[in-house]
Amino acid sequence: MTKSASAPLPASVLEALARYDTPTICNAMEIVAPERRLIGYTTKPLVCPFPDLPPMVGYARTVTIRSVVKSGLPADEQSKRRIDYYEYVGTGHGPRITVIQDIDGPDAGYGAFWGEVQSNVHKALGCLGVVTDGSIRDIPQWAPGFQALAGSIGPSHAWVHAESFGGEVRVAGMTVRSDDLIHADSHGAIVIPHDIAAKVPDACELCARRETPILEIARSKDFTLEKLKAALKRSAEIH
Repeated sequence: MTKSASAPLPASVLEALARYDTPTICNAMEIVAPERRLIGYTTKPLVCPFPDLPPMVGYARTVTIRSVVKSGLPADEQSKRRIDYYEYVGTGHGPRITVIQDIDGPDAGYGAFWGEVQSNVHKALGCLGVVTDGSIRDIPQWAPGFQALAGSIGPSHAWVHAESFGGEVRVAGMTVRSDDLIHADSHGAIVIPHDIAAKVPDACELCARRETPILEIARSKDFTLEKLKAALKRSAEIH
């Protein structure tokens, strides 16, 4: 189990970040951290069965799972591993988002770790949702308000079990470490480095101001190409 040395951010910063959707956060990150333009966010499609839920912002609890092979641990050690896992997920900086990598390779998603039970347990432990390249199930019985981004939806949990937790994982192209700050909604997820998180909301507002003149003319009945050119020029002058 690993721990980040970074101190938790003020709740006001997380609340400010949660006012924007994840694409807007990605746009803002291009301003405050242009060196991360090609890294730090999901690049493969994920299923979101609850697209109307608001964005979630929280600290990562990282896990790897397998389901095509049975755990080799004796029953008592499996029980201890489960308790240790829940203690990890239920402690640390909050709120938390569980980020789970399915390490079954081409069989990822063969068995669902997530369903009615785990969604409710993790919600009770202080998690806002899950981002995983594995599968989920029990959608109608899912914990209310608990967000999910998953690689697939399937019926069985097969031999699913946690292999490890607290280490680095890679889900849908996004590399995540324990306690990384995650922003996610139905579009996908992104890691926001702690040291620039407070700058992101202002950058989101700047993005909106730059888009406004373009959107106004694009939506106008008086749209012309010349007016679009003028709007693009005005947009570029906004700082």
